[in-house]
Formats: sequence, C-alpha cells, structure tokens
Amino acid sequence: MTPTTIALIIGVYFIVLYTISVITGKENNNDTFFKANKKAPWYIVAFGMIGASLSGVTFISVPGWVATSQFSYMQVVFGYFLGYVVISYILLPLYYKYNITSIYGYLEQRFGSNSHKVGAASFLVSRVLGASFRLYLVAIVLQYFIFDAWNIRFEFTVVFSVLLIWIYTFKGGIKTIIWTDTLQTLFMLTALVVIGYLLLEKLNTNLFDFISSQEYSKYGKIFVTEDVNAKSYWLKSVLGGAFIAIAMTGLDQDMMQKNLACKNKKEAQWNMMSLAPSLIIINFLFLTLGALLFTYAQQQNINIPIVDGKAKTDLLFPEIALNGGLGITASILFVLGLIAAAYSSADSALTSLTTSFCIDFLKIEQKKKEDQEKIRKKTHIYMSIVLIITIITFKYILSENVISNLLKVASFTYGPLLGLFSFGIFTQYKIKDKWVLFIAIIAIIFSYFINEYSVRLFDGFQFGYELLLINGILTYLGLYIIRIKHE
Repeated sequence: MTPTTIALIIGVYFIVLYTISVITGKENNNDTFFKANKKAPWYIVAFGMIGASLSGVTFISVPGWVATSQFSYMQVVFGYFLGYVVISYILLPLYYKYNITSIYGYLEQRFGSNSHKVGAASFLVSRVLGASFRLYLVAIVLQYFIFDAWNIRFEFTVVFSVLLIWIYTFKGGIKTIIWTDTLQTLFMLTALVVIGYLLLEKLNTNLFDFISSQEYSKYGKIFVTEDVNAKSYWLKSVLGGAFIAIAMTGLDQDMMQKNLACKNKKEAQWNMMSLAPSLIIINFLFLTLGALLFTYAQQQNINIPIVDGKAKTDLLFPEIALNGGLGITASILFVLGLIAAAYSSADSALTSLTTSFCIDFLKIEQKKKEDQEKIRKKTHIYMSIVLIITIITFKYILSENVISNLLKVASFTYGPLLGLFSFGIFTQYKIKDKWVLFIAIIAIIFSYFINEYSVRLFDGFQFGYELLLINGILTYLGLYIIRIKHE
C-alpha cells in the first residue's frame, strides 16, 4: 500500500469523525463538553471505553511485546479485572455521592485545596505522559510508512496528529468522544479479528490448532512462577495490574469522566463490570495475534523494522499488515484499526486534560458565564501544544517497548493519587493540608530509589508494576504522619 493511499484512508476516516462532532457538538456549551449533559447511554459508553482502555499501545505494542515477554502480560490483565470491581463498588458510588465534574473535587471537600491541586496535578502529569506515549506510537508509524516517503519531518507528523484530534473535539468534548469512541472501537476490533483470520489462512491453520501447536508454545506462556524476585512474577503482576486499573482508570479523570456522563450510578457500574471481562478476552486475542505475527514473520523471512539503528518490535504488526502479503483488505483495516485505537484514547485525554485544568485550577465554574466558554477553548489549545512538545521529546529519549514505558511511568505518577484517595476513603482523619505536596514528592523519590536499588537492598528482588502499590503506601503513611490527631 502506497503512502498516498494510506493518507487518503486516514483523511476519509477523519471526515467521518468530524461529521460526528458536528452532530454531537451543536449545543457547544460547557455542560455538553464536560458532562455530555449526563444523558450518555451506559452501553454506548461501555463499548467505546474498550477502545479507550486498549488504545494504540495495545493495538501495536502488545503484539510486539510477545517476542520478549510471551503472554505474561495476561497476568496484569487478570489484575485489571480485580481493579474494576473496586472501581465499580467503592469509587463510583463515591463520585456520584459528591456529584462532582472533576473527580479531584472530592479531595478538596475531604482534605482541602492543596490536596485537591496535588491530586489534579498528579493526573495532569500522568495523563500528559500517557497520552503522549500513545500518540508517539501512532506518530512513528505514520512517519515510517507515510511521511518518510515524502521527506516530511517527524515534528510535522506530531503537529498534524494532534491537530486532527483538536478539530473534532473542540466543540462537543466528552459528548463527541463517547460516540467517536464507539466507532473507533468497532474499527479496532474488526481489524483484530480479520487480520488474525488472514494470518491463520496464510499459515494454513485455524485458531484452535494454532493454540495447540509448537509455534504457539514458544510464545504462549502466561504465568511466571519460577523466580519470586523476577519483575514479571505472577503475584507481582496481578497485584500491579489491580492497582494500575484502580489508579489509571478509577482515579483518572479521563476514564471516569465518561462514567460520570452516565444517567446514574447504577448504569455507570454496569458499564465498568461489562468492560472488565471484555478486556480479558480482547487482550488475549491481541497476544495471540502477536504470536501469529512472529510465526508468520519467521516463515516469510520478514525482518523486524529498524528505526534509528534499533529493532522496533512495535512496528512488526504494521510491517506485515501493510507490506507482508496479506492483501489490500488487511492493509485498509490495519490503518483504520491503528488510527481508531490510537485516537480513541488520545482524544478523550485531550478533553479530560482540558476539563481538569479548567475546573481544578482555573475554577471555571466560578467565572462569569460569558467568559467560561472562552476559557475552555483557550485551555483546549494550550493542552494540545503541551502534548505536541511532550511527544516530540519522546522521540529522543525512548528506547524500550512503549507499553513497558507507559506502565513504568504510571507506577510513579499515579502513586500520590492512590495514597490520597485511600486515606480519604478508609480513614476519618483530617490532615495538615499544606504538607501534602511535600509528602507526594517524598513518596515518589523514595519509590524511585527503592526500585533502583531493590536488587541490593532485598537480596535480588526486583519490583514490577506493584511499585505503584508501594508508592501509594508511602503516600498513605506520609498522610498518616501529618494527620490532625485531635480529630
């Protein structure tokens, strides 16, 4: 498939998204942008959240991770399920009880303004980095397969990618996102199923025979039970996955903003509990797709693409889908699936960043009515610029698989949120609010050094994704120290 054809497919796709934004953004007010007027059908939200939860990182990076980590990522996914149960029955009732637009408003009511700002700032840093990771991934794919052929610089690719998101989200906000996410999830899952089927045909097998084959056995190991000190040991991964889900979904304005757009608490809970088992099945299928890709690449002598002198397993899926002899159907579906997966997460991130900054820092609800819409639109532009700068920076500092980097960063940036919300929910104490920022910074620093020197300190023990739990515990202990004892 030529770069021009790929660009045309992307162009048509975004025309469709823009059309949806025109329809859903007719009211163009802050209540629509922030809360979708609290009329979103839960089943539409649930289906759309599949795409937002998976994103372009899952679409490309999870299949590419199979070569080095096999199916061990499923351990983390099983932990996600446990996390979603906690979100459904502890966090969602809390958010609906307090009737808040930004979930970090709870921290202000519970502890004070400093806690509120620390929580919101933790989200802003986390989501800027997370969204940038995801957009960076799609930008390098677009660069490799389209813009390099036209001698266009990576920086332009990034600006172009973010501009496309801004165009169809600046009016309707979360109301637009809920409906575009539904379309994008459909494209992503269609690409997964059809390309998997085409690979099975090329390998002259079916799914059940492939899973029982010797080729699959090279990649299909799920549970790591041999070495408790290893980062990927099963218990660490399951615990890490549970707390990653609680933090990156339940304490994340991006994901919770969609739940808060549902009509009531019960429908929001239905949304989360239907999402949980769906993600287990879909992530397993993506890992199976990864095993198919590496098996097919070995049979056809297809090399892993090289970028800046380094092998990028993240690019094996696009290499095979676009240039690996699977046909025009695979190529078109891959392009649609990739763009859908990447932008279904990034567009809602831009909307939630705008929401959080407007409400948590600019206090937009206290401004004059005639100024509120202008403030929101300006913030939307500024957040787009922040994403552009961050993504371009990643090109020069990232070396590992993108999903590995994403989850590693989450272990540090979401820790203060986990500690703050846990202390608020499970104790009755007030705290000395002015010390919260200091506590959060100390917890992150301690977590970093514990992680860096764990092999020496703990006789070879290595922290995996459960480092997020350690970070949250350290924050919790710090808050306990600064509690107001007489209350």
